Amino acid sequence: MKGITKCIVLALSLMFCFPAVSAFAMSSVTIDPSGPLTAGTPVIITFKIDLTASGDETFPSGDELQMSTDLDSAQWTWSLVLDGVDTVQPSTSGRVLSVSGWILSYPSSMEESMKVTVQGKAPASAQTTNKTMLKVCEYDSHGNLLASSCVEKTQIIVNPAEITKKIAEMEASLQTYRSHIDEKSALGIDTASGEAKYSEADQKIKAAKGLPSTQYLQAYSNLDAAKRAIEDGEIALDRAWAESELANAQIPINKVDEIIAWFRSNTSTRDNPQLPTIITKREVAVSYLVTAQDEINNGNYDQARAKAQDAFNKGNESFTDALDLQKKAGEGILSNLPIPKFGKLPIIPIIAVVVVVLVIVGVIIYRKRSHWDELG
Repeated sequence: MKGITKCIVLALSLMFCFPAVSAFAMSSVTIDPSGPLTAGTPVIITFKIDLTASGDETFPSGDELQMSTDLDSAQWTWSLVLDGVDTVQPSTSGRVLSVSGWILSYPSSMEESMKVTVQGKAPASAQTTNKTMLKVCEYDSHGNLLASSCVEKTQIIVNPAEITKKIAEMEASLQTYRSHIDEKSALGIDTASGEAKYSEADQKIKAAKGLPSTQYLQAYSNLDAAKRAIEDGEIALDRAWAESELANAQIPINKVDEIIAWFRSNTSTRDNPQLPTIITKREVAVSYLVTAQDEINNGNYDQARAKAQDAFNKGNESFTDALDLQKKAGEGILSNLPIPKFGKLPIIPIIAVVVVVLVIVGVIIYRKRSHWDELG
């Protein structure tokens, strides 16, 4: 007896553990027009509901089938199909159509289905969002929603003003980006990559602007592509700026290298005691330059420009010192040059005397020839 009692209790427990299964299945759902909609657009939805047998009934008599929509001015028309015979039911208006199980309950031996059409207008929306075009749910005799019984179809309702605002924002961003390109160009920076990205973004914005509001997804796809192009272009400009600063920093270093080579090519200046200090400053400048290049490779363009500026300052300092030292060393070389002598006399005064004598002789010869010419 105890065993039988336990079995009954277990059976009852299992009944409560398993949720009630939905007694319907939807098929042949069509929404016209499909895709994103704008407020006020007429919409027609047609679908079929197959009522599946549950025990001795096609649909539980105590349950209720509820159909709803977010469409404005919704009008419902439907018919009940029993063993292939189509019976039109009274139409109704509003966002909800409820059909009691008492109307839908027939012997399980019969084939039962519903044909439903709902017409309305796409609702207004403050922002582009999904709205329910159709939702069908089953509720039990206590008004509880049956688990996994709802079937829902949604579509995007587009707010055209939102797209217009987004386009205006992207056009403003593009204009700001244009000013950045012009600023860099005025500084002599290579803006070719930036210009290419500008053209790409401009084309995408114009494409989005030319689309109807119903092509919301494509418009936003174009605007997102334009945003990415502008962002990539800003990065390209930033990199080009850093590379330009790097090239400028290399100039004084190259000039220092020329002067150092001049010192080392002359035996009288090769061992100048001030040269190592200049070389040390030059090496510091080069180290800054290497760091700047590493920062560029890592995408840290602000840091790269800062290091390039350090390299320029130190390189310029080295160059200024080298230039000053070269000037002094050059003057020393000239002052130490020996003046050639002819015998015991310096050769330069002798050459000057010879030149004067030659000039005098030339004048005398010229006058004599002129006198002969006059005599015929």
